[in-house]
Amino acid sequence: MSETNGNGAKLARNSGNPLGSIGLPTAIIAAFWVFTLVAGHFVGISMSTLVSDTIKRAGMNGILVLAMVPAIQSGTGPNFALPIGIVCGLLGLVTSIELDMMAGAWLLTSFAIAIPLAAVVGYGYGKLMNAVKGSEMTIATYTGFSIVALMCLAWLMIPFRNPKMGWFIGKGLRETIQLDAVGGAQILNNFLLFTVGEVIVPTGLLLTFGFFALLVWLFFRSKRGIAISAGGINPKFARATGLDIDGNRVFANVISTVLGAIGIIVYSQSYGYAQLYTAPLMMAFPAVAAILIGGATASRAKVSHVVIGVVLFQGLLTTALPVANEVFAGTDLSEIMRMIIQNGIILYALTQVKRGVQ
Repeated sequence: MSETNGNGAKLARNSGNPLGSIGLPTAIIAAFWVFTLVAGHFVGISMSTLVSDTIKRAGMNGILVLAMVPAIQSGTGPNFALPIGIVCGLLGLVTSIELDMMAGAWLLTSFAIAIPLAAVVGYGYGKLMNAVKGSEMTIATYTGFSIVALMCLAWLMIPFRNPKMGWFIGKGLRETIQLDAVGGAQILNNFLLFTVGEVIVPTGLLLTFGFFALLVWLFFRSKRGIAISAGGINPKFARATGLDIDGNRVFANVISTVLGAIGIIVYSQSYGYAQLYTAPLMMAFPAVAAILIGGATASRAKVSHVVIGVVLFQGLLTTALPVANEVFAGTDLSEIMRMIIQNGIILYALTQVKRGVQ
């Protein structure tokens, strides 16, 4: 009875507190973003440029952040092994270039190669997560680092011969591959692109993010998705009802890895370059920070957290960094601020793992 009253009191407090539904970190980041937008106006930075960049970067990073939802919902926590999916996507991307695909055919072929590869690798990763229950986030981080290091050798040794990707002298792929050469740079951004005043809206990029967000939202309302979420909330109860907890965890990590592979292809075409070798090493951390800013915890996440988080996080970085460089002229605080914001949010959220379902 006391437990019921305690929960009721907690709900009552949340209903009377506007921060109860969005979370204090999210409110603080949103307020700080608004502050930096105002500050940017006074230091002479174009508001339309800042808003355009925020929209573009949110679309670029959205699917990578979305990849966190299945892993968190299954109970394995934020997917710090996102580089596993990223290298699968990069491998599909460069293989498509090797096959001399161009423009839309290049993009579709990249997806066609990367998705089944990521599914197979994600299955193995899911099995690994089942074998290390209780230490998933630690093992995931070092697994992602290990895969990136292994692929540094692969990028040098795989016998690709397309001159658009190779070093001018010697063997192996370049660190940065220009996608203009295959007509793939910003192919989604420019699809149905329009402007509102001076604000550029990359319609195709946003539609792609929205499409995959809708798929994930619908999946977690299906029977399998509900079973995955139930296993993440209360594994003992879910097992007692006959659910295959381990199988669902593997399936969720397959989806997460596939979304990571798709996400890096979408990111690369928007960026205009494919970055290999150590570039994917730390890409999981901004994705984790974004979804946690959006209101997710290390044990619960929703698609709405992804949308809110990626807009706030990318908006803050897009706005705060140039404003800081203008205010503190002659210094370069951008990277320092980015690391403080990104890792500070992750640290705060991970200290709240035990606070329960939002």
